[in-house]
Formats: sequence, structure tokens, C-alpha cells
Amino acid sequence: MLDSAAKLARAGADFLICPDNTIHQAWHLVQERSPLPWLHIADVVAREAVRRGFRRLGITGTHWLVESDVYPRQLAAHGLAFVRPQPNERDAIGRLIMEELVCGIQTPGQVSYLQGVIAGMKAQGCDAVILGCTELPLILDDGNSPLPTLDSTRLLARAALQRATAGADA
Repeated sequence: MLDSAAKLARAGADFLICPDNTIHQAWHLVQERSPLPWLHIADVVAREAVRRGFRRLGITGTHWLVESDVYPRQLAAHGLAFVRPQPNERDAIGRLIMEELVCGIQTPGQVSYLQGVIAGMKAQGCDAVILGCTELPLILDDGNSPLPTLDSTRLLARAALQRATAGADA
């Protein structure tokens, strides 16, 4: 991350983003040594959740991400609660992502499984779900999810565009 940050700084970037949710586990190791500021994907998602009035979020993504503190730390900083899938669901979602979606395999069974997991989160009081993986929006969105979705990659892209163009008219 720091090597890439240095290259981008030399190329003239003003700030940095990384759409990979899981790599944000290393955030605390690079943040202070980075030559440029970063937009943190989980912070962007948390800010959008607050803006939309959500209070308790389900976290989906690879098991590495879901078991990490990437989202819990940022959600807590914004006063938001969260629910993680059960351990067996984390493993199943991880396999679904890494062995199927990454390989371009999309099936109705995947959607059905994720809908069931998200319905369980809804029953636990969640009012939205984080799509914390670039592949999940390929099969899930507000149209087929039991809860409103927060597409982390899309939200990060929008935040980056907004930040990059904020001074464009000045």
C-alpha cells in the first residue's frame, strides 16, 4: 500500500482510495506513513449510513473482512451498531465469493442464500446491509435484498469523485 501510495503521490495524486475492503485491515499500519491522505472505504460507508438514517448494519463480505475490525471500528466511530453473519454463514459467503463470483459464476442459488442471511440480519434488528465486497453487487442490490444495501465500492467511487471535483469549479 505504501509503495503504491508513493508512486501515486509522485504522479500528482491529491488523495488515495482502495476499493478492496479486506486490505483495509492494514490501514493502521500505513495511514500515518502515507504520503497522501486516504479515503477509508468503511468510513465512507458509515457516513452514508448515518446520512440515510440507518442505525444497525449487517456486514457481508469475505470471511477475512467480516471477522476483522475494518467495519466495526468505523461503524462504532459513527455511533452505529452492527451484526456479523454466523461463522458457518461467513464461511459459505467467503466460498461463494472466492470460488464462484470471482470466477464469473452467478446463480439464483447464490442470491437465495444471501437473501436468507440478510433476512436473518433483519430479524436481528438490522436496518441495512453492507455489501463489503466488490463482487456482491453483481448479484445483490436494493431490488432483491431484504434490507437496503450499502454498496461499499460504489460509495467509495462516489466519495472519491466528489472529493476530486470539489474544487474543480473554484
